[in-house]
Amino acid sequence: MDNESKINDLIELLLVSSRERLHEIIEDIHPQDILDAINKFEGDKKLILSKLPEEVVANIIDEADDEEKYELLALFPEASQKLILSEMSSDELVDLLETVTPDRATNILEKLQKEDMEEVKELLNYGPDTAGGIMATEFLAVKENMTVGETLKYLQVESPDAETAYYLFVLDEDEYLKGVVSLRDIVISNFNIKIHEIMHEKVISVPVNMDQEEVGHLFEKYGFLIMPVVDEMDKMIGIVTVDDIMEVLRNENTEDIYRLAGIQEGERVEGSIGGSVRRRLPWLYINLITAIVASLTVSMFEGTIQRVVTLASFMPIVAGMGGNTGTQTLTIIVRAIALGELTFENVKKVLLKEIATGIIMGFSVGIVIAIIGFLWVGKPVFGLVIGLAMLLNMAVATLAGFLVPITLKKLKIDPALASAVFVTTVTDVLGFFFFLGLATVLLEYLV
Repeated sequence: MDNESKINDLIELLLVSSRERLHEIIEDIHPQDILDAINKFEGDKKLILSKLPEEVVANIIDEADDEEKYELLALFPEASQKLILSEMSSDELVDLLETVTPDRATNILEKLQKEDMEEVKELLNYGPDTAGGIMATEFLAVKENMTVGETLKYLQVESPDAETAYYLFVLDEDEYLKGVVSLRDIVISNFNIKIHEIMHEKVISVPVNMDQEEVGHLFEKYGFLIMPVVDEMDKMIGIVTVDDIMEVLRNENTEDIYRLAGIQEGERVEGSIGGSVRRRLPWLYINLITAIVASLTVSMFEGTIQRVVTLASFMPIVAGMGGNTGTQTLTIIVRAIALGELTFENVKKVLLKEIATGIIMGFSVGIVIAIIGFLWVGKPVFGLVIGLAMLLNMAVATLAGFLVPITLKKLKIDPALASAVFVTTVTDVLGFFFFLGLATVLLEYLV
């Protein structure tokens, strides 16, 4: 059965089943699948949503895109909204509040219980792109002097409200993080054993103000499902879970891809024409300016081109190959910067490696294009000019692909946002300059 058929069957099930029946089977259906069904359903979404438990609706809202979250919540009356909001964790509430206007955010906060409101307001003080901005405050923590038996009783009471129950964090009397213990270790241990005897003391935590992308790199590096968040005093204040990090990394990757193409994040295939034009047109104007700079470079050698017209046929080859070479290096370096792979210790080694790579590739391609140029025009000097220009431009392209994102990073500009424009400008301008400049110097041998 294909995915579309499954969605259609789910829509039918949600429509014809009674509220009581849905409450019995709903735990076997993932909230994302229900959301897909609701989005495809062409009728009143409330016909389906009104049958679902508040906890399920809360999960559906959390799975929805930013622009959909409040729209789904607004389908319910005030009383139902309060129940739905009470089922959402603190990080889910923050995600919702960050998608709405200030007036709507205030209205949502007023529907929360006092304790939840205070927790959410505290989380809103942290930057949205930091560990504090994506963490949840609902986590399981035990004291190091508790026994396994006491911990199990504690879990029976507190687990339903926790974000995850796979790991318990061990705190001292002052809330300082001392260690972590897994549910497996607790289950297989004797009831009288103290928690500090089975806990793992070496816990990797993240500072509350760490950038969310750096947090994501730690999850990738260590393969964790959950990480504790600590404040400036090293006291534990929350947790970040792998599902939140997967969303962060997906959004960061999408953002980088958009920016490399000169498109602002947020554009979707089904977006409006006006929105697409507003997001794309500014970068096209910038590209227009860089293209004019390249054209001015060519105009400096109009006399040479008029005397050796064949030069015009080979100009796009030099510029195009340089652009491709620069883009290859640029992609590698931007990714290395984003993942933290490029450091102060290895930057020189990487630079020398990229320069060597560019020279070798330029030499290899240069020989081929030199032979083609010689056979095309019938003059060995023409082959020398195009081959040497290719070597120089591809070598410079790798250098530009390395230095441009590094420089932008130093200037605190996102390398993914503007690197491609500058690298393309360098390769176009210098490619034309090398090729036409060499041709001008050796003009008497070309005519």
